[in-house]
Amino acid sequence: MADRVYLYDTTLRDGAQTQGVDFSVVDKQEIAQQLDALGLDYIEGGWPGANPTDDRFFAAMPKLKHAKMVAFGMTRKPSNSAENDPGLNALVNSGVKFICIVGKAWDFHVTEALGISREENLSMIRDSIKYIVSKKIEVLLDAEHFFDGFKANRKYATEVIKTAFDAGARWIVLCDTNGGTLPFEVEEIVKAAVKSVSGDHLGIHCHNDTENAVANSIAAVRAGARQVQGTIGGYGERCGNTNLIAIIPTLHIKLGYDVGISEKSLRNLTRISHALDDRLNRPRYRHAAYVGASAFAHKGGLHVSAVVKKPEAYEHIPPEMVGNERVILISDQAGRANIISRLKSIGLEVKADDPAIAALVDEVKERERMGYAYDSADASFELLARGFLGKIPHLYEVLSFRVIDERRWNAKGELVTFSEAKVKVRLDEHELMEVAEGNGPVNTLNKALKKAITTKYPQLNDIKLVDFKVRIITPERATEAVTRVQIETEDRKTRARWTTIGVSPNIIDASYNALNDAFVFKLLKG
Repeated sequence: MADRVYLYDTTLRDGAQTQGVDFSVVDKQEIAQQLDALGLDYIEGGWPGANPTDDRFFAAMPKLKHAKMVAFGMTRKPSNSAENDPGLNALVNSGVKFICIVGKAWDFHVTEALGISREENLSMIRDSIKYIVSKKIEVLLDAEHFFDGFKANRKYATEVIKTAFDAGARWIVLCDTNGGTLPFEVEEIVKAAVKSVSGDHLGIHCHNDTENAVANSIAAVRAGARQVQGTIGGYGERCGNTNLIAIIPTLHIKLGYDVGISEKSLRNLTRISHALDDRLNRPRYRHAAYVGASAFAHKGGLHVSAVVKKPEAYEHIPPEMVGNERVILISDQAGRANIISRLKSIGLEVKADDPAIAALVDEVKERERMGYAYDSADASFELLARGFLGKIPHLYEVLSFRVIDERRWNAKGELVTFSEAKVKVRLDEHELMEVAEGNGPVNTLNKALKKAITTKYPQLNDIKLVDFKVRIITPERATEAVTRVQIETEDRKTRARWTTIGVSPNIIDASYNALNDAFVFKLLKG
């Protein structure tokens, strides 16, 4: 039977310390339910008594089917007994059966930060744990700065974790709080710690300040620790925490540990990772291990040819194991295999000897020479391919458009710039002209086009532009340079996103091409 490694999520507390992240109560409730459905063992909900949001969350905790909800806090203060400490009692009275308290494991912090004796620190840890255990609540101790403490004073750091274990703590979590310890150090130190406290009572909590949090956590597990703490996507203060999304499949698929997550649940990793990014309104990191959009993306023709025959030739796991998918990128490096594979992935079955394929390959390479980049504009490539194969129905025709920018003084004496767009569109047999004003030429053109086309296709009202990028392709031509515009569009109802591209010496023309592709793609997909 595989060794069991327990998973402890601290996204709702440590993740909330990420700069720019501010969870609402509803956010925390819904994230907790998603993590529970994934199959995690522990979910740290926050710090009761520390802020109103966490107080409201614990007062209305979601019902969990699998995970254990944990309240986080501190040991008693030096001036209080455990029974009379307000912070400890806030934890005990929070309604949970699992509590994690943080205690100092580095004597430097004890004497300099807390200003107390080493003996008093041990008493605070011991008294706090015994008091919580007396309430029939499972206790975890986060041994803060354990690795720095061990390197500075091995005897005292070891005494801290042994004191916690003897007092009744279920888990003693070894924390690399400053994030500066390296994997070989972690493995050596955890091996030493296991001699004092059994590994099935030890956990690991790493920060990512040297980009080693996942590697350090793996090193700790290999050395005997049997609980891993981390956050979804590696969110956390400074450089973040151990990324559970990366370490879960690594522990289970690569190292063969039992992490308590079924194969079916493992396929939800990509969805859960993306859901958190979306909730935080943050861009998804394309190159994230296992779940990124580029994690199983193939660009070179030689690679693609091999992947089509034997995916394992260039993929370390099947992407569907973690809910991701294989992506065949289209670029000037693309060969016939890329094109055919990409067309099949979008539901277009073609024959290898179809002359349209050779023509499409040539067209892609020519367009990339002009400045297009289809490896990052999947929707525009699909439209190009469908056009070559005669698979695009006639939807509408833009007969003309005009965009005017005017800078002038307004009635308040302010210098402002106004944008106005006029478009003429043919829908079926009817011509329609619409005018719109907006914030800048692209926004105005977008409004005018939508205003005209939605008279027949109201579903376009469901989409919104979420990203707009401009790049100069020929900088040597200065203000006459060719520009590339890339637009990312989202469907408000389905949350589906797609990317389109336009290239032209005229930035408005390039923007129109990308916008128009975005509209057509939405209409094709329904």
